[in-house]
Amino acid sequence: MSEALKRTPLYPVYAEYPSARCIGFGGWELPVQFYGIQKEHDAVRQRAGLFDVSHMGEFWVTGRDAEKFIQKMTTNDASRLSPGQAQYTLMCNPDGGVVDDLIVYKLAPDRFMLVVNAANIAKDFAWLRGHLEGDADLADRSAETALLALQGPLAARILSRAAEDAGALAALKPFHFLENAVVCGRKALVSRTGYTGEDGFELYLDAGDAIPVWRGLLAAGEADGLIPAGLGARDTLRFEAKLPLYGQELSETITPLEAGLSMFVKLDKEGGFIGRDALARQKERGVPRRLVGIEMIDRGIPRSHYAVYADGRQIGEVTSGTQSPTLKRNLGLALLESAYAGIGTVVQVDVRGKLLRAAVVKTPFYKRAQPAQEGEKRA
Repeated sequence: MSEALKRTPLYPVYAEYPSARCIGFGGWELPVQFYGIQKEHDAVRQRAGLFDVSHMGEFWVTGRDAEKFIQKMTTNDASRLSPGQAQYTLMCNPDGGVVDDLIVYKLAPDRFMLVVNAANIAKDFAWLRGHLEGDADLADRSAETALLALQGPLAARILSRAAEDAGALAALKPFHFLENAVVCGRKALVSRTGYTGEDGFELYLDAGDAIPVWRGLLAAGEADGLIPAGLGARDTLRFEAKLPLYGQELSETITPLEAGLSMFVKLDKEGGFIGRDALARQKERGVPRRLVGIEMIDRGIPRSHYAVYADGRQIGEVTSGTQSPTLKRNLGLALLESAYAGIGTVVQVDVRGKLLRAAVVKTPFYKRAQPAQEGEKRA
Protein backbone atom coordinates (compact mmCIF):
# COMPACT_ATOMS: atom_id res chain seq x y z
CA MET A 1 0.00 0.00 0.00
CA SER A 2 1.40 3.39 -0.94
CA GLU A 3 2.15 5.87 1.82
CA ALA A 4 -0.53 8.50 2.43
CA LEU A 5 0.20 11.93 1.01
CA LYS A 6 1.01 14.66 3.52
CA ARG A 7 -1.07 17.82 3.71
CA THR A 8 -0.10 21.40 4.55
CA PRO A 9 -1.81 23.44 7.30
CA LEU A 10 -3.76 25.20 4.53
CA TYR A 11 -5.31 22.03 3.11
CA PRO A 12 -8.76 22.77 4.68
CA VAL A 13 -9.14 26.01 2.68
CA TYR A 14 -8.72 24.28 -0.68
CA ALA A 15 -12.32 23.07 -0.42
CA GLU A 16 -13.50 26.70 -0.60
CA TYR A 17 -12.52 26.79 -4.29
CA PRO A 18 -14.82 24.63 -6.46
CA SER A 19 -12.28 24.55 -9.32
CA ALA A 20 -9.33 23.58 -7.12
CA ARG A 21 -7.62 20.35 -8.14
CA CYS A 22 -4.97 18.59 -6.06
CA ILE A 23 -2.19 16.25 -7.16
CA GLY A 24 0.60 14.33 -5.47
CA PHE A 25 3.90 16.22 -5.50
CA GLY A 26 7.01 15.21 -3.57
CA GLY A 27 4.90 13.17 -1.15
CA TRP A 28 2.36 15.97 -0.62
CA GLU A 29 -1.25 16.53 -1.70
CA LEU A 30 -1.09 20.01 -3.21
CA PRO A 31 -3.27 22.18 -5.46
CA VAL A 32 -2.12 22.21 -9.07
CA GLN A 33 -4.66 24.98 -9.69
CA PHE A 34 -7.44 26.97 -8.07
CA TYR A 35 -8.99 28.76 -11.08
CA GLY A 36 -6.85 27.53 -13.98
CA ILE A 37 -3.13 27.69 -14.76
CA GLN A 38 -3.39 30.42 -17.41
CA LYS A 39 -5.48 32.70 -15.19
CA GLU A 40 -3.19 32.22 -12.21
CA HIS A 41 -0.04 32.67 -14.32
CA ASP A 42 -1.39 35.93 -15.77
CA ALA A 43 -2.38 37.19 -12.32
CA VAL A 44 1.20 36.81 -11.06
CA ARG A 45 2.71 38.42 -14.16
CA GLN A 46 0.25 41.36 -14.17
CA ARG A 47 -0.99 41.75 -10.57
CA ALA A 48 -0.30 39.22 -7.81
CA GLY A 49 -0.83 35.61 -6.77
CA LEU A 50 -0.69 33.86 -3.41
CA PHE A 51 0.91 30.39 -3.15
CA ASP A 52 0.85 27.80 -0.40
CA VAL A 53 4.38 26.41 -0.37
CA SER A 54 4.26 25.01 3.15
CA HIS A 55 5.55 21.69 1.81
CA MET A 56 9.05 23.15 1.69
CA GLY A 57 11.51 22.10 4.40
CA GLU A 58 13.00 24.36 7.06
CA PHE A 59 16.10 23.34 9.02
CA TRP A 60 17.75 25.39 11.75
CA VAL A 61 21.50 25.29 12.25
CA THR A 62 22.72 26.82 15.51
CA GLY A 63 25.90 27.03 17.53
CA ARG A 64 29.32 28.64 17.47
CA ASP A 65 30.37 26.60 14.41
CA ALA A 66 27.07 26.93 12.50
CA GLU A 67 28.53 29.13 9.75
CA LYS A 68 31.63 26.99 9.40
CA PHE A 69 29.41 23.93 8.96
CA ILE A 70 27.25 25.63 6.32
CA GLN A 71 30.39 26.72 4.48
CA LYS A 72 31.55 23.11 4.28
CA MET A 73 28.17 21.86 3.06
CA THR A 74 27.25 24.51 0.47
CA THR A 75 28.79 25.96 -2.69
CA ASN A 76 28.13 29.66 -2.12
CA ASP A 77 29.97 31.81 0.45
CA ALA A 78 27.86 32.14 3.58
CA SER A 79 30.55 34.29 5.23
CA ARG A 80 29.38 37.16 3.02
CA LEU A 81 26.00 37.22 4.74
CA SER A 82 25.02 39.67 7.46
CA PRO A 83 22.08 38.98 9.79
CA GLY A 84 18.94 39.76 7.83
CA GLN A 85 20.34 38.50 4.51
CA ALA A 86 19.57 35.32 2.55
CA GLN A 87 21.51 33.49 -0.14
CA TYR A 88 20.78 30.96 -2.86
CA THR A 89 23.20 28.04 -2.77
CA LEU A 90 23.60 24.32 -3.48
CA MET A 91 24.74 21.20 -1.67
CA CYS A 92 26.90 18.84 -3.73
CA ASN A 93 28.11 15.29 -3.42
CA PRO A 94 31.84 14.52 -3.76
CA ASP A 95 31.41 14.03 -7.53
CA GLY A 96 29.95 17.53 -7.94
CA GLY A 97 26.36 16.42 -8.49
CA VAL A 98 23.66 18.37 -6.69
CA VAL A 99 22.18 16.92 -3.51
CA ASP A 100 19.76 19.86 -3.39
CA ASP A 101 19.48 23.58 -4.00
CA LEU A 102 18.38 25.73 -1.11
CA ILE A 103 18.29 29.16 0.50
CA VAL A 104 20.35 30.04 3.57
CA TYR A 105 18.94 32.70 5.93
CA LYS A 106 21.35 34.26 8.42
CA LEU A 107 19.31 35.09 11.52
CA ALA A 108 22.33 35.77 13.79
CA PRO A 109 26.04 34.88 13.79
CA ASP A 110 25.22 31.55 15.44
CA ARG A 111 21.72 30.94 14.01
CA PHE A 112 20.72 30.05 10.43
CA MET A 113 17.67 28.71 8.64
CA LEU A 114 18.04 26.45 5.59
CA VAL A 115 15.06 26.11 3.24
CA VAL A 116 15.16 22.91 1.18
CA ASN A 117 12.97 21.23 -1.41
CA ALA A 118 9.98 19.25 -0.16
CA ALA A 119 10.86 15.94 -1.84
CA ASN A 120 14.38 16.11 -0.38
CA ILE A 121 13.62 16.89 3.28
CA ALA A 122 14.51 13.46 4.67
CA LYS A 123 17.48 13.00 2.33
CA ASP A 124 18.87 16.46 3.04
CA PHE A 125 18.48 16.15 6.80
CA ALA A 126 20.32 12.81 6.79
CA TRP A 127 23.05 14.26 4.55
CA LEU A 128 23.57 17.25 6.80
CA ARG A 129 23.37 15.27 10.03
CA GLY A 130 25.93 12.79 8.67
CA HIS A 131 28.47 15.60 8.26
CA LEU A 132 27.69 17.55 11.43
CA GLU A 133 30.75 18.46 13.47
CA GLY A 134 31.98 20.98 16.02
CA ASP A 135 29.63 23.22 18.00
CA ALA A 136 26.73 23.04 15.53
CA ASP A 137 23.24 21.66 16.07
CA LEU A 138 20.69 20.75 13.40
CA ALA A 139 16.91 20.73 13.86
CA ASP A 140 14.09 20.02 11.40
CA ARG A 141 11.28 22.55 11.91
CA SER A 142 9.43 21.76 8.70
CA ALA A 143 6.31 20.33 10.33
CA GLU A 144 5.78 23.38 12.53
CA THR A 145 6.42 25.96 9.79
CA ALA A 146 4.03 27.23 7.13
CA LEU A 147 5.24 29.14 4.08
CA LEU A 148 3.19 31.50 1.90
CA ALA A 149 4.51 33.22 -1.23
CA LEU A 150 2.97 36.53 -2.29
CA GLN A 151 4.27 37.18 -5.80
CA GLY A 152 3.72 39.76 -8.53
CA PRO A 153 4.19 43.44 -9.37
CA LEU A 154 1.54 44.49 -6.83
CA ALA A 155 2.84 42.25 -4.02
CA ALA A 156 4.50 45.07 -2.07
CA ARG A 157 1.38 47.24 -2.18
CA ILE A 158 -0.81 44.39 -0.99
CA LEU A 159 1.56 43.39 1.80
CA SER A 160 1.70 46.99 3.03
CA ARG A 161 -2.05 46.86 3.76
CA ALA A 162 -1.71 43.70 5.85
CA ALA A 163 1.51 44.38 7.76
CA GLU A 164 2.33 46.51 10.80
CA ASP A 165 5.89 46.88 9.54
CA ALA A 166 4.82 48.17 6.12
CA GLY A 167 7.62 50.69 5.69
CA ALA A 168 10.38 48.31 6.69
CA LEU A 169 9.00 45.53 4.48
CA ALA A 170 8.64 47.82 1.48
CA ALA A 171 12.28 48.87 1.95
CA LEU A 172 13.59 45.30 1.90
CA LYS A 173 16.03 44.61 -0.89
CA PRO A 174 15.96 41.27 -2.72
CA PHE A 175 17.30 38.46 -0.54
CA HIS A 176 16.86 40.48 2.65
CA PHE A 177 14.34 39.70 5.38
CA LEU A 178 12.72 40.75 8.65
CA GLU A 179 12.55 37.95 11.20
CA ASN A 180 9.77 39.29 13.44
CA ALA A 181 7.44 41.16 11.11
CA VAL A 182 3.73 41.26 11.95
CA VAL A 183 1.37 40.35 9.10
CA CYS A 184 -2.38 40.05 9.62
CA GLY A 185 -1.71 40.23 13.35
CA ARG A 186 0.66 37.23 13.32
CA LYS A 187 4.44 37.06 13.59
CA ALA A 188 6.29 36.02 10.45
CA LEU A 189 9.74 35.99 8.94
CA VAL A 190 9.21 37.91 5.70
CA SER A 191 11.82 37.77 2.93
CA ARG A 192 11.94 39.46 -0.45
CA THR A 193 12.40 36.23 -2.34
CA GLY A 194 10.40 34.05 -4.71
CA TYR A 195 10.29 31.54 -7.53
CA THR A 196 8.32 33.29 -10.25
CA GLY A 197 10.58 35.84 -11.95
CA GLU A 198 8.51 38.63 -10.37
CA ASP A 199 8.90 40.84 -7.33
CA GLY A 200 7.45 39.27 -4.22
CA PHE A 201 7.74 38.03 -0.68
CA GLU A 202 7.83 34.73 1.17
CA LEU A 203 6.32 34.51 4.65
CA TYR A 204 7.47 31.87 7.15
CA LEU A 205 5.14 31.50 10.10
CA ASP A 206 3.86 29.06 12.70
CA ALA A 207 1.71 26.39 11.10
CA GLY A 208 -1.26 27.42 13.25
CA ASP A 209 -1.16 30.94 11.80
CA ALA A 210 -1.32 29.86 8.16
CA ILE A 211 -5.08 30.03 7.59
CA PRO A 212 -5.70 33.47 9.16
CA VAL A 213 -2.74 35.00 7.30
CA TRP A 214 -3.87 33.39 4.02
CA ARG A 215 -7.36 34.84 4.44
CA GLY A 216 -6.01 38.22 5.56
CA LEU A 217 -3.68 38.58 2.59
CA LEU A 218 -6.41 37.63 0.11
CA ALA A 219 -8.71 40.22 1.68
CA ALA A 220 -5.96 42.87 1.56
CA GLY A 221 -5.34 42.14 -2.11
CA GLU A 222 -8.89 41.68 -3.33
CA ALA A 223 -9.10 45.18 -4.82
CA ASP A 224 -5.87 44.53 -6.75
CA GLY A 225 -7.00 41.22 -8.20
CA LEU A 226 -4.95 38.96 -5.92
CA ILE A 227 -5.94 35.30 -6.31
CA PRO A 228 -4.60 31.97 -5.03
CA ALA A 229 -2.23 30.17 -7.38
CA GLY A 230 -1.21 26.54 -7.53
CA LEU A 231 1.70 24.36 -8.56
CA GLY A 232 0.87 24.56 -12.26
CA ALA A 233 1.34 28.32 -12.48
CA ARG A 234 4.33 28.12 -10.16
CA ASP A 235 6.01 25.78 -12.62
CA THR A 236 5.25 27.83 -15.76
CA LEU A 237 6.35 31.03 -14.03
CA ARG A 238 9.68 29.62 -12.83
CA PHE A 239 10.22 27.98 -16.23
CA GLU A 240 9.87 31.25 -18.16
CA ALA A 241 12.40 32.85 -15.81
CA LYS A 242 14.78 29.86 -16.13
CA LEU A 243 14.70 29.07 -12.43
CA PRO A 244 15.79 25.44 -11.93
CA LEU A 245 13.58 22.68 -10.56
CA TYR A 246 15.33 19.94 -8.62
CA GLY A 247 14.86 16.59 -10.32
CA GLN A 248 14.74 18.23 -13.74
CA GLU A 249 17.39 20.95 -14.21
CA LEU A 250 19.32 19.72 -11.15
CA SER A 251 20.07 16.27 -9.79
CA GLU A 252 22.84 14.18 -8.27
CA THR A 253 24.13 13.56 -11.81
CA ILE A 254 23.92 17.20 -12.98
CA THR A 255 26.47 19.67 -11.64
CA PRO A 256 25.83 23.36 -10.91
CA LEU A 257 28.27 24.27 -13.70
CA GLU A 258 26.30 22.24 -16.23
CA ALA A 259 23.08 23.89 -15.01
CA GLY A 260 24.50 27.37 -15.57
CA LEU A 261 24.74 28.20 -11.87
CA SER A 262 28.48 28.92 -11.64
CA MET A 263 27.81 32.30 -10.00
CA PHE A 264 26.66 30.40 -6.91
CA VAL A 265 29.77 28.21 -6.79
CA LYS A 266 32.66 29.87 -4.96
CA LEU A 267 35.57 27.56 -5.71
CA ASP A 268 38.07 29.81 -3.92
CA LYS A 269 36.22 30.35 -0.64
CA GLU A 270 38.20 29.57 2.49
CA GLY A 271 37.94 25.96 3.62
CA GLY A 272 36.35 24.63 0.45
CA PHE A 273 33.17 22.56 0.39
CA ILE A 274 32.03 19.04 -0.45
CA GLY A 275 32.30 18.59 -4.20
CA ARG A 276 34.70 21.51 -4.66
CA ASP A 277 37.54 19.47 -6.16
CA ALA A 278 35.29 17.71 -8.68
CA LEU A 279 33.78 21.03 -9.81
CA ALA A 280 37.23 22.63 -10.11
CA ARG A 281 38.33 19.75 -12.36
CA GLN A 282 35.21 20.06 -14.47
CA LYS A 283 35.75 23.78 -14.91
CA GLU A 284 39.41 23.24 -15.85
CA ARG A 285 38.69 20.47 -18.38
CA GLY A 286 35.61 22.14 -19.84
CA VAL A 287 31.99 21.62 -18.86
CA PRO A 288 30.75 18.69 -21.00
CA ARG A 289 27.04 19.61 -20.99
CA ARG A 290 25.14 22.87 -20.73
CA LEU A 291 21.58 23.81 -19.90
CA VAL A 292 20.15 25.86 -22.75
CA GLY A 293 16.85 27.22 -23.96
CA ILE A 294 15.26 25.82 -27.09
CA GLU A 295 12.35 27.03 -29.20
CA MET A 296 10.48 24.69 -31.49
CA ILE A 297 10.68 25.45 -35.21
CA ASP A 298 8.28 22.66 -36.14
CA ARG A 299 4.89 22.36 -34.48
CA GLY A 300 5.20 20.47 -31.18
CA ILE A 301 5.85 21.00 -27.49
CA PRO A 302 9.09 19.78 -25.90
CA ARG A 303 8.38 17.91 -22.67
CA SER A 304 10.61 16.74 -19.82
CA HIS A 305 12.88 13.80 -20.75
CA TYR A 306 12.25 14.05 -24.51
CA ALA A 307 15.49 13.08 -26.28
CA VAL A 308 17.35 15.70 -28.32
CA TYR A 309 19.33 14.72 -31.42
CA ALA A 310 21.89 16.23 -33.80
CA ASP A 311 24.16 14.71 -36.44
CA GLY A 312 22.23 11.45 -36.26
CA ARG A 313 22.73 10.77 -32.56
CA GLN A 314 21.33 11.78 -29.18
CA ILE A 315 23.15 14.79 -27.72
CA GLY A 316 20.96 15.47 -24.69
CA GLU A 317 17.41 15.69 -23.41
CA VAL A 318 14.74 18.21 -22.49
CA THR A 319 14.57 18.94 -18.75
CA SER A 320 11.41 21.13 -18.80
CA GLY A 321 9.15 22.36 -21.57
CA THR A 322 5.74 23.85 -22.31
CA GLN A 323 3.91 26.41 -24.37
CA SER A 324 4.84 29.63 -22.57
CA PRO A 325 1.65 31.19 -21.13
CA THR A 326 3.21 34.67 -21.40
CA LEU A 327 4.97 34.41 -24.76
CA LYS A 328 2.73 31.85 -26.52
CA ARG A 329 5.82 30.05 -27.89
CA ASN A 330 6.72 26.37 -27.58
CA LEU A 331 9.84 26.46 -25.42
CA GLY A 332 12.04 24.11 -23.48
CA LEU A 333 15.11 23.86 -21.31
CA ALA A 334 17.49 21.14 -22.44
CA LEU A 335 20.77 19.71 -21.17
CA LEU A 336 22.93 19.32 -24.28
CA GLU A 337 26.51 18.46 -25.13
CA SER A 338 28.42 21.74 -25.01
CA ALA A 339 29.32 21.61 -28.71
CA TYR A 340 25.62 22.08 -29.52
CA ALA A 341 24.85 24.78 -26.93
CA GLY A 342 25.51 27.84 -29.13
CA ILE A 343 22.65 30.26 -29.80
CA GLY A 344 21.03 29.44 -33.14
CA THR A 345 22.13 25.80 -33.25
CA VAL A 346 19.39 23.67 -34.81
CA VAL A 347 18.65 20.35 -33.11
CA GLN A 348 15.86 17.77 -33.27
CA VAL A 349 13.51 16.83 -30.45
CA ASP A 350 11.88 13.42 -30.35
CA VAL A 351 8.22 14.35 -29.80
CA ARG A 352 6.23 11.13 -29.55
CA GLY A 353 8.36 9.36 -32.09
CA LYS A 354 8.72 12.26 -34.53
CA LEU A 355 11.96 14.23 -34.86
CA LEU A 356 10.96 17.90 -34.86
CA ARG A 357 13.32 20.83 -35.36
CA ALA A 358 14.17 23.31 -32.60
CA ALA A 359 16.73 26.07 -32.23
CA VAL A 360 18.85 27.04 -29.23
CA VAL A 361 17.71 30.47 -27.98
CA LYS A 362 18.66 32.96 -25.29
CA THR A 363 17.44 32.57 -21.74
CA PRO A 364 15.70 33.51 -19.53
CA PHE A 365 12.70 33.44 -21.83
CA TYR A 366 11.03 36.10 -19.68
CA LYS A 367 12.54 38.91 -17.64
CA ARG A 368 10.47 41.51 -15.84
CA ALA A 369 11.00 45.23 -16.42
CA GLN A 370 13.25 45.37 -13.36
CA PRO A 371 15.70 42.49 -13.94
CA ALA A 372 15.20 39.34 -11.90
CA GLN A 373 17.52 39.39 -8.90
CA GLU A 374 20.44 37.02 -8.44
CA GLY A 375 19.45 33.63 -7.20
CA GLU A 376 15.66 33.91 -7.30
CA LYS A 377 14.58 30.49 -6.18
CA ARG A 378 12.31 27.76 -4.67
CA ALA A 379 11.07 24.44 -5.83
